[in-house]
Amino acid sequence: MRPDTPAENVDHPAEAARLERTAGLYPEDAEALLLQAAAHLELAGDRPAATKLYDRLLSSSDGLENVYLVRALKASNLWEYGHEAEARAIIEGVRMASPRDPAPWVIVAEALESHDELEAAQETFTEGARLLLSDVAEPPYSTHPLLFGRHRVRRMLGAPHDDWDLLADTLHSSPVSLDELHDPKRVWSLGSNNPAELEAEISRLRAELGTYREALSRPFPVAVLHWPTDELTELLASYPTLAAEYPSHEEHLATIEGALRELAASGTPNLGIVTGTVPSYEAFAASEGASPGDVNLLPQYATTLAARGRAVGWPPQRGAACWCGSGRAYEGCHGTAV
Repeated sequence: MRPDTPAENVDHPAEAARLERTAGLYPEDAEALLLQAAAHLELAGDRPAATKLYDRLLSSSDGLENVYLVRALKASNLWEYGHEAEARAIIEGVRMASPRDPAPWVIVAEALESHDELEAAQETFTEGARLLLSDVAEPPYSTHPLLFGRHRVRRMLGAPHDDWDLLADTLHSSPVSLDELHDPKRVWSLGSNNPAELEAEISRLRAELGTYREALSRPFPVAVLHWPTDELTELLASYPTLAAEYPSHEEHLATIEGALRELAASGTPNLGIVTGTVPSYEAFAASEGASPGDVNLLPQYATTLAARGRAVGWPPQRGAACWCGSGRAYEGCHGTAV
C-alpha cells in the first residue's frame, strides 16, 4: 500500500496532512486513509512521523481490518531508520501469527530481503506460500506477489526451480520472463555507470512493475563503504588479501569520516554511507565473475548498494545517532570538531 503518484509530482507532507484531515471526517475509512498518509510520510523521509501513524492505528479502540498489514508496514519502516531490533521482533510476531492475508507476508519478507537477509526472506515467502497456497487449485491474484517475491529471492540465492517457482513462471504475464527479470546480474547491473544499460534495465522493470520505484529516481549519492565490526571480522577471516585495506576497525571508521569530510570540502554534493554485509558482497562478486578478495571490487560494490537505494545521507542531522553504530550522537562521536 503505497501512493501510486511519482514522488517528484507530489508534496508528500501536504498530502499526508490532507489524508489525516480526511480520516477525521470519515472515520469508517480512517484505516486506509492513514495508511496512505503514512506512506507519503515515508516517501518524504519523515519515518518517525509515519511510525506515529502506525502506532495510532494499532492503538485504535475500534479494531483494525488489517492489523497484521499495519504491523508489517511499521516493522519495515522502523528498520529503515535504525530500529532493527524492534523491527525484527514485530516481523517475528507477524510470522508467528500466520495471517491469512498475503500482503503482510510480502512486506516482512521484502523488508528482510532489502537488508540482505536473503535466506530469511526466502523462508518467510515460503511460509506464506505454504499457508495460503497448499491445496489451492488456482492461486488468487492477491497471492501472486508472494510467489514472484519468492522466485526473485531464490534466483538471487542460486536455488534451483521448484514447483512454486514453475507456478510463478506460469502466472507471470509480462513479456520479460521472471528468470530474466530476477537474474542476479541484472539486479546488480542497476549500479552500472552506463546510461544505456540503466535505461534498458528500467524499461524492463517497468514492464513488470508499471513504474520504477521512487528510490531509483533519486540521484545516486557518492557513497563510502562501511563494514560493521562483526562483518569486517568475517570479511577479513574469509579474504585475508583485504587486510591491507582494513588494518583495524577503528582505522576503517576514521578513514570513512576523513574521506567524507574531504569530499565535502571539495564541494561534492549528495554524500552518503552504505553498509556492507559479507553475503551481499559475495553475491555481488559472483555476479561480476570476480573474487571477493579483489580490493578493486569494493568501490564497485559501494556504488551498486547506493544505486539500490541503500545509502544513508552524511552528515547525520544534529542530535542524530552516529553512522558508525556506536549509539552515541554524531557530534559526540565521529562528528567531533566538524
